[in-house]
Amino acid sequence: MPQDRFLIAPFKTGLQTNLRPWQIMDDAFNTLQNAYVFRGRVRKRFGAQLTGTGFPNTTLAPFFSQVAVLVGTTNGSGNLSGTVPGAIFNMGQTFTVGTNIFTVWQNGTPAAMLSTGPGTGTFNTTTGAFVITGAPINTAVYWYPAQPIMGLTQYGEGPINDQPAIAFDTQFAYQFAGGFWVQFPTPIWHGSNTDFFWATTWQGLNSGLTALTRALFVTNFHIVNPNGATSANDDPIWTYDGTTWSTYVPIFLTDGSFVASARLIVVYHDRLVLLNTIEFSVGANTNTQYQARARFTFVGSPFNADAWLEPNQVGYAGAGYTDAYTTEEIISAQFVKDRLIVFFERSTWELAYTGNQADPFRWYKINTELGSEATFSSVPFDKDILTIGNTGVHACNGANVQRIDTLIPDEIFQFKDPQADTQRIAGIRDYYAEMVYWTFPAVTENSFNTFPNQILVYNYQNSSWALNDDCITAWGYFEQQSGLTWAEAIFSWESANMTWGSGVESAQFRQVIAGNQQGFIFKIIVDDSQNAPVMSITNVTIANTAPQQQIITLTIINHNLTNAPANPWNITGDYIYITGDPTITGIAGPFSNTIFRVVSVIDADTVTIANIPLPGNNFVPITGTYLGGASVTRVSNIQIATKQWNPYVNKDRNFYLSRIDFGVEATNKGEITIDYSPSAAQISLVNDGFGTDSIMGTSVLETSPYALVPLEQFQERLWHPVYFQTDGECIQLFMYQDDIQLRTPRIAFEDFQLEGMILYTLPTAQRLQ
Repeated sequence: MPQDRFLIAPFKTGLQTNLRPWQIMDDAFNTLQNAYVFRGRVRKRFGAQLTGTGFPNTTLAPFFSQVAVLVGTTNGSGNLSGTVPGAIFNMGQTFTVGTNIFTVWQNGTPAAMLSTGPGTGTFNTTTGAFVITGAPINTAVYWYPAQPIMGLTQYGEGPINDQPAIAFDTQFAYQFAGGFWVQFPTPIWHGSNTDFFWATTWQGLNSGLTALTRALFVTNFHIVNPNGATSANDDPIWTYDGTTWSTYVPIFLTDGSFVASARLIVVYHDRLVLLNTIEFSVGANTNTQYQARARFTFVGSPFNADAWLEPNQVGYAGAGYTDAYTTEEIISAQFVKDRLIVFFERSTWELAYTGNQADPFRWYKINTELGSEATFSSVPFDKDILTIGNTGVHACNGANVQRIDTLIPDEIFQFKDPQADTQRIAGIRDYYAEMVYWTFPAVTENSFNTFPNQILVYNYQNSSWALNDDCITAWGYFEQQSGLTWAEAIFSWESANMTWGSGVESAQFRQVIAGNQQGFIFKIIVDDSQNAPVMSITNVTIANTAPQQQIITLTIINHNLTNAPANPWNITGDYIYITGDPTITGIAGPFSNTIFRVVSVIDADTVTIANIPLPGNNFVPITGTYLGGASVTRVSNIQIATKQWNPYVNKDRNFYLSRIDFGVEATNKGEITIDYSPSAAQISLVNDGFGTDSIMGTSVLETSPYALVPLEQFQERLWHPVYFQTDGECIQLFMYQDDIQLRTPRIAFEDFQLEGMILYTLPTAQRLQ
C-alpha cells in the first residue's frame, strides 16, 4: 500500500514549551538540550578550546588557560619559599615549576602537596605560606588560585582588533600576555563569588587638556556595609592606564565626601556616569547607598580635582547627580544608539540627555512592570537591548519593553530563586554564530550546585531557543589569539569540525570567551563539537569494590556535575573525559583519555565514577597513586524530543509510522540513538523492544557513510533511514546518545547536524475504535 510522505525541513522553531507537545509546530522540539537550530538545521551545541598557546604537552596545556600568579623563581638548588598573595588558600590550588605540577589536595598548617616530580612541596591553607624543594633550578614558579572568573573585559587601547584582554577572579586582575593569563601585581579585591566586575574604558582629554588618554574603570560593587561604617575589606573603584593600577576616589563635596563604589560605570556625552552609588559622608562618617542615583562628572577629564564637585561647591564646573523617583534599585544599563537605557528591578527607565549643561540628565520611565534581575544579563543590539527580568527575557527598543521568550514562558521560573543566584546570570552576543548565550543556575537534582549549570541559547535571526549543560561564570571577547597551527592544537584531525583556515581560528578574530568556577578561560568555538579540559582533578582514590569492578572517587573542586536519576530513555546524568599523561599523573590503566559516567555526587567537590569496560572489551584495572595534573572535560549529551506527530489528527485518525529518513551532515564515525514513544505514553519502545527481543533493527542513526554505498564516502549530506513500524494516536521521537555511545570517544566527540526528516506514514483506525 502506498505510504504518505511528510517532509520536515528546514527547521526554524527550535525549543517550544508553551503548548502541549502535540500542539507545537511540526519542526519544533519539546526538548532541545545541547543542540540548537541554526540556519535551517539542528546542530550540536558549541564546543570550546583553550585560550593559552605554546603548549608543551597535553597535560600542561590547561594551565596556560588558567589564571596564574607569578610567586618567584627557584634558586640554584631548585628551592623557593614564600607566601602567596590574597586571603584565599584552599584545596584545588596548584603550583607549576616548569613542567612539574604541585597540587594542594589537603588542608594543613602546613600539609604536603602532591607532586608530579621531581621535588616536594608544602602549603599552609591558613596563611598561604609555601615551600618547594628540589624542583627544576632557576625556574619561574606560578600559583593558580583556582577561584571563579568574575569578569572578562578588554582595555580599549592597542592595535585594531587586538585589544588587550583582562580577566578578574575574586581577588586579582590578570592580563593575557606571552600566551597565558598572568596576574597584575596590584590590585587585590575582597569580594565574594557573587561580586562580579563591571568595567568600561574612558577615552577623553587628560587633566592637562593636551592629549587623549584612555583609562579602564573597574568596580565590583563590594562594600561590606553599604549603609554603615567603612571596612578595611571595602573595595574602591580602580583605574588602569595601560601601565599602572590606581584607586579612584570621586570626591563630590569639598569636605572630602566621596563615592565609595558604584554598581555601573558608563561614559555618556563626554561625562563619566556612576549608577547606583554607595557614598561616604565625611560629616556623618558613614556609607549610604543611593540605589536609584546617577552621579556624573563635568564635561572633561574625570581625573580633574573638581570633576565631581556638586553645585554650590567651590570649583563647581557642571557635575552633579539625579535620582529616579522610585524605591527600586538600578540593576543594569546599556545603550540603544545614543540613548542610555537603565534597568531597575521591576521597571525600565531612560537617563535622557537634555543638552543643558547645567541640568544635563533627566529620568524618564519607559515601562513600569518589566525590569532586569541581573547586571550582566543585558545584551545590546543596534535597535534593542535584551535582558533577563523576573518575568522573562525582555527586549527594550527605547520606546517599549516586551517579553520575547513566549515560546518558552516557564523557563525563566526554572532559575534558582535566591538573590545570590540571580546575580550569577550573565549574557553575551556571539556575532559569528548569530546567537545570544545566557549562563544561569537552574534547579537540578544536585543540591550542591553553586555556580551556573545551564546556558540559555537564543538565535536572534529566527527567534529560536535551546539549552546547554555547562558551568560558565563570566563571558567576554578576545582578540589576542594568533592563527592556530596543528603544532599547537590539542585536538585530533578527526575531531576538528571547522574548516581548516576558518575565520574562527584566524589571528585577531573576535572570539567569545568564557570563564568558569575553577579560574579557567576558554574560547567558544561553534564549529567544534568537543568541550575543553577546564576542570582540574585534585585527588583520586581507587576502590576495588568487587572482582573486576572499581569505584573511583574524584576530588574536583566546585565540579557542578550531576547524576540525574535514570529515565525511560536511559539519559543518566553527566559524563566526563579525563586527560593527563599517565607518566605524569601516576595513574595507569583505562583512566586517561577515557570517558566515564558520573555515578554519584558526594558533595560539591567530590564525585564517583566506575571502571566498567565497553561491551566486547576485557576489564583492565586502574592502578597507581595519583600525583596530580589530570584534567576533566565535560562530555555533552544531545537530548532532543520532537513534537508528538500525527499527520492525520484533523481527520480523527491514528497513524502508522514505518520509517523516517534522516538527512544528516556526514561525519567520520558519528551515530545517535533514535528512541520513540506512542500515544503520549512516556515509555521507551527501544528499551521495551530489547527487553522482549521484538525490536526492529538497532534504532541507531549512523551519521557516517555506509560501507556498502561507495558514493557516500564523498557526500556532505547523507539520507539514512530508521525503521519504527509503530501505530498510535501520536508518536514522539527522542534523540540522544546512550551510555555506550557516550563512553566511546570517537562517537561522543563527533558533530551532529540534522537537515531534514521524511516521515513514511499511513492513517489507521479512529481513536478508541
